[in-house]
Amino acid sequence: MSLKEEFELLRRVPLFAEIEPSRLKLLAFLSERVGFDPGRLIVRQGDTADAAYLIIDGHAEVIAEAPSGPVILATLGPNETVGEIGILTNMPRNATVRAQDRVIALRISKEPFMRMVREFPNISVSIMQELAHRLDAVNNQLRTCMAENKRLREQGGIAA
Repeated sequence: MSLKEEFELLRRVPLFAEIEPSRLKLLAFLSERVGFDPGRLIVRQGDTADAAYLIIDGHAEVIAEAPSGPVILATLGPNETVGEIGILTNMPRNATVRAQDRVIALRISKEPFMRMVREFPNISVSIMQELAHRLDAVNNQLRTCMAENKRLREQGGIAA
């Protein structure tokens, strides 16, 4: 993929749409195109967050390790980002992301990503909106799990 193609790709992603072209070209230049075969880990829960990934092609599963085993939280696809939470919070990765099929992504290192966030407030707003959507989805999953747990307890299927 050429620098121009990467620039055009970034420009089509809502998260980066407001960035001026010269800055977006710099971000494209500083990004690295990477590929992940099916089943390969893109990021691992607990690892240091050193980059975010913009999925160009393919799908990835977001998996959290729980005491009862791995739980798939979401499936992400083209034009979606992964890994930005760890960068923003400066904490270890809070989930594992695994390629579901062949994934092609742009790897954006922490410093260029954070520079864009600091210089373009619209990116911060877009990130907050995306994180709010993700939180809402997790809350809905939690409500469903709690209701199912309650139903099973009432039927005597599990201990309290």
